[in-house]
Amino acid sequence: MDANNSPRFISDQGLNGLCAASCGRSDHQLNSYDYLAGLPGNINDCNLVEVQFKNTRKAYFLNENRLPLVKGDIVAVESSPGHDIGVVSLTGALVRRQIEKAGFKTPPDLRRIYRKARQLDIDKWHESRALEQDTMIRARQMAKDLGLQMKIGDVEYQGDGQKAIFYYIADGRVDFRQLIRVLADAFHVRIEMRQIGARQEAGRIGGFGPCGRELCCATWMTRFSSVSTAAARFQDIAPNPQKLAGQCAKLKCCMNYEVDQYMEAARRQPSREIDLETQDATYHYFKADVLAGTVTYSTDRRMGGNLCTITNERAFEIIKLNKEGQKPLRLEADSDYRPKPSHDLLDEQSLTRFDKDRHTSKQRRSRGGGRGQRKPQR
Repeated sequence: MDANNSPRFISDQGLNGLCAASCGRSDHQLNSYDYLAGLPGNINDCNLVEVQFKNTRKAYFLNENRLPLVKGDIVAVESSPGHDIGVVSLTGALVRRQIEKAGFKTPPDLRRIYRKARQLDIDKWHESRALEQDTMIRARQMAKDLGLQMKIGDVEYQGDGQKAIFYYIADGRVDFRQLIRVLADAFHVRIEMRQIGARQEAGRIGGFGPCGRELCCATWMTRFSSVSTAAARFQDIAPNPQKLAGQCAKLKCCMNYEVDQYMEAARRQPSREIDLETQDATYHYFKADVLAGTVTYSTDRRMGGNLCTITNERAFEIIKLNKEGQKPLRLEADSDYRPKPSHDLLDEQSLTRFDKDRHTSKQRRSRGGGRGQRKPQR
């Protein structure tokens, strides 16, 4: 800490300090690192505040009263009806950039922050959150009784308990007017229905992927782009639906991360339709390692036979020679050619290959008469 008791972390080089207010609470999804938090006058530069609610829902509010807010503060914000309770996730000039990036409403249309949450507000907020699981289960049964083709994936109560948001998944349009009346009579709150997709549901529920890390949709992704099987084809991934699908039963979003790099590297690969002619055989395309820049050819068009792996440069060199009517002696370059060592096929079929192990096992059995047996006393 410095002289005015403000929390700061000083770098080892002694250059600029990293303000502790830049780091958000680790238990919040879609956390943003506020790298402008340590700058003088950053909070006064913008009166907009980013507030995060349950799971991935975020909203932006006006701090008209100029409250001294930092990341992690629990605040009461304007809602319709009543007020809602959320956690401040970003303050200062960076909020304006986030609004431009996300394409939210303009600042004059934003709602206000009332105050920092009192203990009574926080207690009411926790009471409302405790009702969400039971409400979701009962709502699912009500929708099933009405014969609606929909799945209620999550329920979020407003901080003051006056409204509840029901997130549901459906393949088509659903007439849930009767369901809203049934829910309002059962829970005595204002009902709001929001349709979400399978990816949004996975982001709200959370979990871990096969990579061992937390789901991208639950940590940092805010927009979902379509994923096609072409991304798997460009990366030579086996078309196995069980491995390509994520927890949302859709194609994994991470398949789009490296597809551009693979497509760029594939442009430097020789065509699969071109065969390579040498003096001893004709080689057909078998497989390729796009990122390593190598191609494997086979003398058999339907299966791997006499496989030979060469670089892209060597493949283009042979293609150029074939167009000129020349055939090299071999696929490999002269500097890379190494004759294969001879291998005795009868080595593995030797009749005495197990004698050593058999002799060792006999010695173990002869010691002490076996496990758990005592030698007789003389």
